[in-house]
Amino acid sequence: MSGAGIYQTYIKRALDIVISGSALVILSPVIVLVTIMLWAAYAGRSPFFVQRRPGYKGKVFKVYKFKTMNDARDADGNLLHDDLRMTHIGMLVRATSIDEIPQFWNVFIGDMSLIGPRPLLEKYMPLYSAEQMRRHDVRPGISGWAQCHGRNAISWQRKFELDVWYVDNISFWTDCKVVIETIKNIVRADGIHQEGSTTVDAFNGYN
Repeated sequence: MSGAGIYQTYIKRALDIVISGSALVILSPVIVLVTIMLWAAYAGRSPFFVQRRPGYKGKVFKVYKFKTMNDARDADGNLLHDDLRMTHIGMLVRATSIDEIPQFWNVFIGDMSLIGPRPLLEKYMPLYSAEQMRRHDVRPGISGWAQCHGRNAISWQRKFELDVWYVDNISFWTDCKVVIETIKNIVRADGIHQEGSTTVDAFNGYN
């Protein structure tokens, strides 16, 4: 087995368990505080966003995040546009990437890795090309190579190209670069939104 194979199979997973477990303990006061604040902001509704996402080899799991939008609906009972449901505290939580903290649990139990392609919506799976589908050859991550090169401000096509590049070049040093660039992006709040929108446009198989 090559050095990259040993890292991906054994070392990376061990680091995931140790770091995510430590993060959950160290950040527990933040988790409790944010949970209470969001619970109050959403009038007693759950402060957590839970959604099915495809992971390694396309296996579906439940991803956990802090909720950044309320459940406001129109007269017909349909959820309002994302821009109208984004709360002030939700914008702060998203801008600081605090909304991602619950995913350390996903990492700890093995659904995700600290570094890897971001887990996307289940409905996108039939739209991927064979090349794009290769992003599922590794565990999805809290942050990834695409997040270090534009985050949500780049096109879907570019994101997939960067995701596949990571799959082909996974290594300890690549992951270290992702960690460093992710911290820089969080501090600068770079690439959180696409231009003119607070959320990301849906992938339709072409964009």
